[in-house]
Amino acid sequence: MPPPPPSPRLIATDLDGTLLRNDKTVSPRTVAALAAAERAGIHVIFVTGRPARWMGVVSAHVHGHGLAICGNGAAVADLHRGGELVETRPLAPENALAVVHALRRAAPGVSFAVERTGGIHHEPAYPPLSMDPASEVAPVEKLLAPPQEHQEHQEHPVLKLLAHHGGLDPDEFLRLGREAAGEHGEFTRSSPTALLEISAPGVSKASTLAQRCRRYGIRPDEVVAFGDMPNDLEMLGWAGTGYAMANAHPAVLAAAHRHTVSNEEDGVAVVIEDLLGRAA
Repeated sequence: MPPPPPSPRLIATDLDGTLLRNDKTVSPRTVAALAAAERAGIHVIFVTGRPARWMGVVSAHVHGHGLAICGNGAAVADLHRGGELVETRPLAPENALAVVHALRRAAPGVSFAVERTGGIHHEPAYPPLSMDPASEVAPVEKLLAPPQEHQEHQEHPVLKLLAHHGGLDPDEFLRLGREAAGEHGEFTRSSPTALLEISAPGVSKASTLAQRCRRYGIRPDEVVAFGDMPNDLEMLGWAGTGYAMANAHPAVLAAAHRHTVSNEEDGVAVVIEDLLGRAA
């Protein structure tokens, strides 16, 4: 049994499958725990694969600095200002195209979407999201056209490339993607389906969180992090104290030194309450 974690200066939490319940709400108990942490002088920062425009589920529960790390580290949004992006770490179109070409060779039948600061765009074969209609449906080569050929591309850089496959096991697809094109970007996944999320090389939840913590003068051992899926692994490893949810992916459960109860049982709130109780 590891020793109790030190009193944290910052809590970093994933959203889906972690802070949010399965119905995508924040429970009253969790709302109260987040507010109590902020009153105790602890920064709380949401670190998610979601784009900034999907942060309405937690925007009412933001205190303190009000920043959220979105898109697996590709953007930092100010939720006090309606999700305005204050920092981006874009994926270069040439790297995205290199990933496209490599994945098409390695996994025939793959389809792509492009997440830009202005919205999502996808190929005709990519499964559409009813809650987030695409701004443009076209072959990915057009979606990644150079800025001089497409004015919107100059104004809205690429945050993530998404790759979907209807017939592969999700973890096998992740392994295949990293093997085929890992030199061109950071590969991860957070969906139960075979959906890869590709960011610029070196961009992850962990690397962007580390940048933010350096600005605040907060060391990794002063951070407590929570997550449930492969896109949380680097963050849980970087933080001094990393908690896997009981409902987490097997790789996350195996890697995290600490576990808490599931998102449906308010696992994040349970730990926060314990930390604040021991600090009192």
